[in-house]
Amino acid sequence: SACPSNSRTSQEGSRVCECRSGFYRGPADVNSSACTSELFVGDGGVSLRWRPPVDMGGRSEVWYGVVCRICPSATFAAPGACSWCGEAVTFTPSQTGIKQTKVTLNNLLTRVTYLIQVQAVNDVSALSPFPPQFTSINFTTSQSVPSPVPSLHQLSRAPDSITLSWPQPDRPNGDILEYQLRYYDKDSAVSVFSETNTVTVNSLAPGSIYAFQIRARNERGYGPYSHTIYFTTLGSSKQIQNRLPLLVGSVMGGAAFLLVVVAIVVVFALFCYCTGSLQPTLLCVFPLAGGVKYYVDPSTYEDPSEAVKEFAREIDPSHLKIEEVIGAAQFGEVSRGRYRPLGRREVLVAVKMLRWGVTDREKAVFMTEAGVLGQFDHPNVLKLEGVVTHNPPERIITEFMENGPLDAFLRVRNEDQFSVLQLVGMVRGVGAGMRYLSERNFVHRDLSARNVLVNSNLVCKVSDFGLSKIPVRWTAPEAFQHRKFSSASDVWSFGVLMWEVMSYGERPYWDMSNQEVNQYRLPAPHNCPPALHSLMLQCWQAERGDRLGFDSLLSSLDRLIRHPASLKAEHPRSTQPLLSPTPTDLSSVATVSEWLTALRMDRYKDQFERAHLDTLDRVSRVTMEDVQNLGVNLLGHQRKITNAAQQLRTHLTQGQVEV
Repeated sequence: SACPSNSRTSQEGSRVCECRSGFYRGPADVNSSACTSELFVGDGGVSLRWRPPVDMGGRSEVWYGVVCRICPSATFAAPGACSWCGEAVTFTPSQTGIKQTKVTLNNLLTRVTYLIQVQAVNDVSALSPFPPQFTSINFTTSQSVPSPVPSLHQLSRAPDSITLSWPQPDRPNGDILEYQLRYYDKDSAVSVFSETNTVTVNSLAPGSIYAFQIRARNERGYGPYSHTIYFTTLGSSKQIQNRLPLLVGSVMGGAAFLLVVVAIVVVFALFCYCTGSLQPTLLCVFPLAGGVKYYVDPSTYEDPSEAVKEFAREIDPSHLKIEEVIGAAQFGEVSRGRYRPLGRREVLVAVKMLRWGVTDREKAVFMTEAGVLGQFDHPNVLKLEGVVTHNPPERIITEFMENGPLDAFLRVRNEDQFSVLQLVGMVRGVGAGMRYLSERNFVHRDLSARNVLVNSNLVCKVSDFGLSKIPVRWTAPEAFQHRKFSSASDVWSFGVLMWEVMSYGERPYWDMSNQEVNQYRLPAPHNCPPALHSLMLQCWQAERGDRLGFDSLLSSLDRLIRHPASLKAEHPRSTQPLLSPTPTDLSSVATVSEWLTALRMDRYKDQFERAHLDTLDRVSRVTMEDVQNLGVNLLGHQRKITNAAQQLRTHLTQGQVEV
């Protein structure tokens, strides 16, 4: 028989036909199969080619579909461990209905493992109970150049200079080493280089328009230039004098208009109050366009379903297609699906479905989440697509986040999979969402990494606005003890979330009890930059008035991102102690028994006696291994005793305690 496609042999009767150059057989392919796959990798994209099926099923028509998944690097061939690539990845010419035998995938992440399946279907495939036939390939992308810088902002200007700033590229693909700002002076291009994301361009002409472009460089090289953006320098003093009459007239006209608007607002506010409106403050908050729209608690409505009608869009169930169940929620199951509204492209969605037989109260609690979420519109807050209330079962439809909860996402990653800069970028995204919520007077109350969702571009979005019990490990002392929730208590929770991210999803305070949690501040995670841990500690100030606000936190995070050198860990951590806001008073401690009592570790007195740890000097020298050998099995107690021993040794060295 003839050799299969894209293979050849130099002699008749050969048992094996070798693949032609550029074509290959997979490890599981038999020698009689065609050489079917060829892979081309470019910057940010991969091109795949394949041969038609050997067996066409007795039909002439065939077309192809491509399935894309992101996998943990250690589980190449296990699709069940992989997640969907999401909408960020684009396919040329398309993802389904492909007539040709090649496709290009664009916008791939760097240093990520992908599993790609190419499915072959024909007109009768839908009638078969079996899934389409497919071939698959997996690969790991290498580092690429940075993506374009998304925008440029003018910070200030003078007659002879302009100061500009810009955000980091959406996909830095490593540490950004340098930015190149290019502007056009007459017919020539001038470049200015900066290691930070701000620069002042000097020696410009007064009152002139300049075109600017910016690009970033990492270890791989320069990325593409941004779109051209135009900025103008201030005019000279002579130009300003010539325009002064016009400026004065404009200002006076604007002032008069403003007075009229203020008068209208005052009259409208009085009208709201005097007519006895049920929500006068809300009616009077928004008379001017561009004002902040404050959050309205759905529970203040006599019928909470009215809040859902006001803030959430009703979805036609015929536009919704459920693909598979992906989990369970408090009142029912959660599914992945597709939503195609009229006049818009199809989007992946998550669908929370209310189970049958719930009480009216449970139904009201379920729908309250939609009444909350429908009031928000921010890139770092989960987007509500709509609700289904007219056709049971009731459903809440939100955007679909392919990588799931942030804590689970980080736990399956190795510590070398993300740079510190990427982790700080995740934290910054959550902070941006929390600032937005804070500006609208909304308090989250349960901000933890499990309530932040991640999409395929590592964009983090605050989620889960349902009612739940207060999580002690993330809750500020005044909120847990006295139910005083505020933006400051959200800041405390945000500090714990920062710690979770930098520790790759480790449980805060490990296995310590709730009573012990409030006595300590968490130590810096492994390889956490000191500057970032300092921010965490400022979030955990005992007095809520002493904590940073979200504006200050984001400014600090932006400074760290602009100066990646500040994100270097000073030294690897061995075992850092839990930090106590009120260190144990050792002035009256004279025996090991008193020391354990001061630590509230009385339960281990017998173990210490049996190990002959009967003096403070001996106790001060115990290590983590010694404590484990004593039979202390709880990790939190092991750390607490070891850290207290270190504190005791310091006091003994300083002569503050008699042995």
